[in-house]
Amino acid sequence: MTQHSRDVSRRRLLFGGAAAGAGVLLAGCTSNDAKPTEAQTKAAAAPGGNTEPGKRVIIGFSAPAADHGWIAAITNNAKAQAAAYSDVEFKAVEAGADAAAQRAALSTLISQKPDVIVLLPHDGKELNAFGLEAMKAGVPVVNLDRAFPDARAYRLQIKGDNYGMGVAAATYMIEQFKAKGVSNPVIGEIAGMDELELTQERSKGFVDTLTANGFKVANRRAARFTADSGQQEAAQLLQALPKIDAVWNHDDDQGIGVLAAVSQANRKEFFMVGGAGSKKAMEDIQADNTVLKATVTYSPSMASSAISLARLIGQGRGMSDLVELQVPKEIILASETITKENAGNYLKLGF
Repeated sequence: MTQHSRDVSRRRLLFGGAAAGAGVLLAGCTSNDAKPTEAQTKAAAAPGGNTEPGKRVIIGFSAPAADHGWIAAITNNAKAQAAAYSDVEFKAVEAGADAAAQRAALSTLISQKPDVIVLLPHDGKELNAFGLEAMKAGVPVVNLDRAFPDARAYRLQIKGDNYGMGVAAATYMIEQFKAKGVSNPVIGEIAGMDELELTQERSKGFVDTLTANGFKVANRRAARFTADSGQQEAAQLLQALPKIDAVWNHDDDQGIGVLAAVSQANRKEFFMVGGAGSKKAMEDIQADNTVLKATVTYSPSMASSAISLARLIGQGRGMSDLVELQVPKEIILASETITKENAGNYLKLGF
């Protein structure tokens, strides 16, 4: 879901290793098909308002290499959403291996004079200077997911709610505990990379919400947003806790390894909440044949929204449902809770 790295070497969110990764790669990766989905064409096809073709807009785009499912979905969603509009020309540039390489590619893009640039940076802090450069040159920047620290470096910032993911995961757990009459639950947490601000925010939202309700985390392990590290950390967490009531795993792709460890240990006494909203996680939740009972969203569909809003910015239009004449400056997408009851509604957004 949804700020995913310092650089590619530090942030291979999915399938970074061989042991578990080799067997699960296909399960977590997204398709390279960039045709618009029903969800992506909904806004472009609806009558009236901002959906009517306007001034032709050239949208430049850059995101880190698709080395895992979530990032691949970001790029594919952006391409597909651009293809849904007859008045949008989409120009993607290679991000390179690190922030410096991405900035060099983006500087070349500026010389081509796009109307708007949509950028998911390798690192928001390191690419902040580029955002300032582009904005000064008169090219509005839509900062996607990994935040620029300087508000002058972007026209629009759109991202997921990491703190809200933790709140949503804890809230679901608390509801289950109350329904089952569990007053002193044993709770486990399998986080992502601890050095990342997004992981810290997710854990804080989780702990804050549990604490407010008189609960606490009994054992916390930090994985690396990969299937193999998820499996390794989950195995250790299961060994440390002979009885568990619930586990929150921060990332659904990482969760493939977590579920493998649970299966190997033959543990069934608890339920698990995932994170991000992968298609496989939703299918597992629907099937209801594993401990995974819910996931909280951090959807790469934000890239589709970024393209739609970049189009409006380039055309000087606001959002038709808002009174204001311009697109807002900041948009944080709420983290929603997906369960067996509503998974079918969200599958179209899964990656």
